[in-house]
Amino acid sequence: MLQRACQAQTKANAPDVRLETVVALMDELFAIDGEAVERVRALYAIERQGKDASVEQRLELRRQQSAPLLAQLRDKLLIWKEQLLPKHPMAEAISYALGQWRELSVFCSNGAVPIDNSISEREMKRVVLNRKNSLFVGNARGGRTAAILAILTSTCRRHEIDPQLYLTQLLINLPLLPISQLTEWLPDQWKINQAARPHAQQNPSSPTA
Repeated sequence: MLQRACQAQTKANAPDVRLETVVALMDELFAIDGEAVERVRALYAIERQGKDASVEQRLELRRQQSAPLLAQLRDKLLIWKEQLLPKHPMAEAISYALGQWRELSVFCSNGAVPIDNSISEREMKRVVLNRKNSLFVGNARGGRTAAILAILTSTCRRHEIDPQLYLTQLLINLPLLPISQLTEWLPDQWKINQAARPHAQQNPSSPTA
């Protein structure tokens, strides 16, 4: 025996969804998606403005421009969430974003925190690729040293610094460096001092080559 279902019953029990209704729903979803993307793009445009700014300047820029946009985005997400079915994929994405809102807003209260984790995720790939080599660091102290070097080289990559040049200058100057000046030798600060090198040459204690 073959089991079959009645197409007529299926049609009778199906909701009356007209083509124009489907089109209207799709237009609404595309509108939500498009507006959300544009609002996020605006946040990234502000980040590009503050790329070369100091931590303090970047924080002030974010407080003045990013924080209001972020608040508007949150209000929009709450509105869109009410317009969508709870199980809709976009509604679930909105709920996830709202549930992580405190973490998503951290960059507006700390100028040193990036807007996303892209850099960290890329650097994690380097750790994975180096996993086999890390098996032969020798001991815990060697592992700690390798980790410090990995952090320094990753930070150099982030700030577009030549790691070899930076580490060469660091190791030459480190033995005679006062503890009070250690922060001047962090990669980001070293880059700033290198940019001001003509002025720094007048001060022998500054981090120069």
